Amino acid sequence: MTKLKQKTRKIVMKRFKITGTGKVLRRSPYMRHLRRKKSKKLIRRYRHYVEVTGRIATKIKQMLHL
Repeated sequence: MTKLKQKTRKIVMKRFKITGTGKVLRRSPYMRHLRRKKSKKLIRRYRHYVEVTGRIATKIKQMLHL
């Protein structure tokens, strides 16, 4: 009898990034549209990844089967 394989959630794979040490990263919000109003300083700050912590990070890892 063969064992069933777990499928990864593709949308989670696209939206989140896992580092080598196991941290979960996500993109900053507010970067999609209406950027003309925002200061250049804010836009530079939003360019970087932000770490996801707590229960949500563990849920994301479960969806990715890590």
